[in-house]
Amino acid sequence: MAEKKNASLEKNHATLMSRVLKSREIYLLLLPGVIWYVIFAYIPMYGLSLAFKTYKANLGIFGSPWIGLDNYIYVFRDPAFIESIWRTLWINAGRILFQFPVPIILALMLNEVRVNRYKKAIQTVYTFPHFLSWIIVASIMINSLNTQGMVNGIIKMLGGDAVNFLGSTDIFRPLLYITENWKSAGWVMIIYLAAIAGIDTEQYESAQLDGASRLQTMWYITLPGIQNTIVVMLILSVGNLMNAGFDQIFNISNAATAKAGEILDMYIYRITFQSAADFSFSSAVSLFRSVINFALLLFADRVCKWLGAEGLFPSRKKTVRE
Repeated sequence: MAEKKNASLEKNHATLMSRVLKSREIYLLLLPGVIWYVIFAYIPMYGLSLAFKTYKANLGIFGSPWIGLDNYIYVFRDPAFIESIWRTLWINAGRILFQFPVPIILALMLNEVRVNRYKKAIQTVYTFPHFLSWIIVASIMINSLNTQGMVNGIIKMLGGDAVNFLGSTDIFRPLLYITENWKSAGWVMIIYLAAIAGIDTEQYESAQLDGASRLQTMWYITLPGIQNTIVVMLILSVGNLMNAGFDQIFNISNAATAKAGEILDMYIYRITFQSAADFSFSSAVSLFRSVINFALLLFADRVCKWLGAEGLFPSRKKTVRE
């Protein structure tokens, strides 16, 4: 029995090596990326041990005393931590509802544009804001929306009263969604346009011969054709629910809206840099956030498979059968 098992392992190893050698050019292309991830993503993971220690700068990470789960006991006793979790989830639930569909809609609409020069111009306009930092975006927004800014100037010209856009906690969250859509929707749209480009054009020709309208073609051909891409992007969005966009909120929020913008990332920043630095405490919170994100990712993947989609990790049996 043991000999058969060893023979099977050797056969699988030989098969794996033969596949690697057969596709060695592809693996060589992947090598720089793998090296980057090992150096900058995997090796620094030893720092996660700080979540279970009391960090002492003179002793370093490995020499700092081990305290077990004490940091987590203190974390869950802090009401601000619990509030930041719910606020993060609430903001990100709104992102999925108000931001996730926007790039899909843009891609579907842009795909219907027949004049290539106009299509490229629109795509450039939509994509350009992605390359602006949140510092620049926040500066534009502050100059446009303050009480003496352009938007309030137009409101006053029309006989209205100035609106405190930047100091209202009720307007703060919609501003997050609007600015994020303006900045990132065009960039994410490229992913869906690439998926649309992979749809067999014969399907469109057949639909045209059958007299299908553009809306029917979009609904029955284009959308089903990019379904797997939409599912993958949705799963990744759910797996990112505990990250609410630190750069954006850090630059847009102010003293008046600080409470509405106290997400988990802002909480970590505050306990690490704005008070007595406690790297062990902040590491514990960061590790907790990563574990929850990973659990949400697996949960979303399982739900999508249960609903009939492929998910992030297609079934081995299904792959072999196909």
